Amino acid sequence: MHRFNASAKNDLDRTNQQNHMTPFLIFKSPAPSLGARVGRLFIATLQSVIWVIFCGAWPMISWAQSAPPEPPEVAARAYVLLDVTANQILASRDLDMPVEPASLTKLMTAYLVFDALKSQKIDLKQSLAVSERAWKMPGSRMFIDPKMRVPVEDLIKGMIVQSGNDATVVLAEGVGGTVERFVQLMNDQAKVLGMKNTSYKNPEGLTESGHITTARDLATLATRLMHDFPEYVGTYAIKKYRYPGTPAANDSNRNLLLFKDPTVDGLKTGHTEAAGYCMVATAKRDFPNLGPRRLMAVVLGASSEVARANEAQKLLNWGYTAFEAVKLFEPGQPVATPAIWKGKSSTIKLGRSDALVVSVPTGTASQIKTQLARPDPLVAPVSKGQVIGSLKVFRGNQLWVDMPLQALEPVEQAGVLGRAWDALRLWIK
Repeated sequence: MHRFNASAKNDLDRTNQQNHMTPFLIFKSPAPSLGARVGRLFIATLQSVIWVIFCGAWPMISWAQSAPPEPPEVAARAYVLLDVTANQILASRDLDMPVEPASLTKLMTAYLVFDALKSQKIDLKQSLAVSERAWKMPGSRMFIDPKMRVPVEDLIKGMIVQSGNDATVVLAEGVGGTVERFVQLMNDQAKVLGMKNTSYKNPEGLTESGHITTARDLATLATRLMHDFPEYVGTYAIKKYRYPGTPAANDSNRNLLLFKDPTVDGLKTGHTEAAGYCMVATAKRDFPNLGPRRLMAVVLGASSEVARANEAQKLLNWGYTAFEAVKLFEPGQPVATPAIWKGKSSTIKLGRSDALVVSVPTGTASQIKTQLARPDPLVAPVSKGQVIGSLKVFRGNQLWVDMPLQALEPVEQAGVLGRAWDALRLWIK
C-alpha cells in the first residue's frame, strides 16, 4: 500500500507559484519603433496564450480528472445509489428528504419477523390465524381469510412476493401480539439501526400522517436486512408465488427487474398515490480479483411501475461501469500491527472482519494512496471489534473515504507490575 505524502501538495504549490511569477516577458529599450512595438505585442500575446494553456488550463484539466463521474438523469423525487460491498454512496439526490415509503415499509416488518425467527420466538412451520383486521386490509393482498391458518413461511412469501397487506398484518400480530405493539417495535428498531428520519405508523405502508422515511434510511435498512439475515435474502428473488386456494393472477413479483436482469436478486417495491412508484433494487455481479460486488438503487416517487424499474436499472448499470471496486485488504487481514501499552500483548492487530474495499471512478485505481490514523499511544484493555482509528484512502491528494478499523483480537490488561513498567516507559518516552 502507498502512504499519502503530506509534502506533495506543498511541493506542487511552490511549483505553481514559480510558474505564475512571470507570465509575461518585459523588454526595456528606449523609444521603440512602430514595428518593434507590434513585434513585442505579438510576442507578449503569444506568451499569454502559452501561459494560459500550460499554467491556467492544466489545473482545470486535473480538477476534471479528479471529479467523480456525473450520474445519469433520474426521473424520481429522490434516489440513492449505494455500493454495498464498499459501503459507499456513489450518487444521490434529496437523500434526506422526507418521503412516504409505501410498501417499502415491509422491509422493516420483514426485519423484525426475521429477528423473531432467529430468536425462535416464532417458527417457519408455525401456522398463524388470519384475523378480521388482516382479512379486511385494503390494497395489495395475498387473499387469505379468517377460515385459514397460514404457515409463517407462506406469510413471509405473501408479504414479500405479493406485497400482501393482509399477510403483513398477520405477521405483525404474530410477532408483536397487536399491530400497535408491533409498530412500536418498528420504531424502536429504526432507532437502533440509526434511521434518524424515519417514523412508522403501520406495518404495511398505507398512507397515514407521520408515516415517513428517507432514501438514506431505506438504504441503511436494506443493507442491514441483507447483512443480518442473509439466509432469507433469497426470498426477495422469488418471481412467482401464490398460496393454495388464492387467485392465480396474483402470483407475480412486482419487481420487474427480476424478469429482465439475472444479476438482480431483490429487493422490494411500493406504491401509493401519495408516495408514487418506489423501489429498492439490488444486484450482485462478479468481478476478477474481487468476487461478488453488490450495488443497491433506491428510487422514490417515480411516475409508473415501468419507470421505477427503468430508473433503478439505469442507476445500477451506471454504477457498475462508472466505478470500479478495489480490494485493499482481505477479511481479517491486519492493516497494521502497532504497539500497545499496559497489555498482556505488546502489539495489536488492526483491520476489519469484512474485506476493505473502496469504490473509485473507473480507471483511477492507480491513484489510490492510504494513510493510517490511530490514537497514540494505544493502551490496554481493548476488546475484539473495538473501533481504533481508521484507514484514510486518498485519490491523488483528495481524501476519498475514511474507513474505520477494528481490533482483530482482544488485548487484556497486564498485571500490576506490567502496567507500572509501561507507565514508566511512557513517562520517559
